[in-house]
Amino acid sequence: MPLVRRLLERPGVPPHEAERLLAVATGRSRRDLTAEGEIGVREAERYFELVERRRAGVPLQHLEGTVQFGPIELSSDGRALVPRPETERLWEEAVAALGDAGPGTVIVDLCTGSGNLALALKHRFPSARVFATDRSSEALELAEENAGALGLDVTFLQGDLFAPLPGELYERVDLLVANPPYVAESEFDELPVEVRDHDPRRALVAGPRGDEILERIARDAYWWMATGGWLFCEIGETQSQRALELFGVYLDVEVRLDLARRPRILVGRKGGRCCV
Repeated sequence: MPLVRRLLERPGVPPHEAERLLAVATGRSRRDLTAEGEIGVREAERYFELVERRRAGVPLQHLEGTVQFGPIELSSDGRALVPRPETERLWEEAVAALGDAGPGTVIVDLCTGSGNLALALKHRFPSARVFATDRSSEALELAEENAGALGLDVTFLQGDLFAPLPGELYERVDLLVANPPYVAESEFDELPVEVRDHDPRRALVAGPRGDEILERIARDAYWWMATGGWLFCEIGETQSQRALELFGVYLDVEVRLDLARRPRILVGRKGGRCCV
């Protein structure tokens, strides 16, 4: 039976990914996998199968079945976008802006996907009322599963952007977050294979230009937001000027940088400065 060290020396994927895939194959934690430990033949075969799938572009999060997002761990599969660091940075910015939230605070997450933003916000602000919408029944199924596993009470609603929200939230949303489709149809084929072939296309492509969904959110967000309310929306790195034009008609806006120093986070505030 092969040693752990021997398996990890020739994986064909980055070392940290190899360790994680071996943990999946063996059912052991990475801490429990010592370099001189032995691995059974079936476990080794499973490991090499996972390595080949990763080399073919299957997201690591799909192979592991979970993804860490801020303070929570979520199930991850092809029903929704894989939550990525850019969106986690948006969550951090939103938490810092809101600061605190009591029972009357309303948080809305558009295009919720796996529920990552909505659930991480509910975890951070347990007294707030959190609503999340998505057009995809499959994505909402995954989000509901994640909510159940985490024991977090978020209201998930199927429908297009603001449409399924209850009318009582009109002009009462204190924090609005969104990771909408913002890829142009012409850009889809150029996406990394692990995104293009494994994330839902409908969660990526907005239309011929790429800003169609952003335009619709900008048009309606102001009317749902409370005075002083915050908006945090993920955008493409080439869309900052267009996003400022769209949302600046209604809100005080700026674009902030993600962890890679790219302009990816559109921030807006209704009736107050967004620069903090």
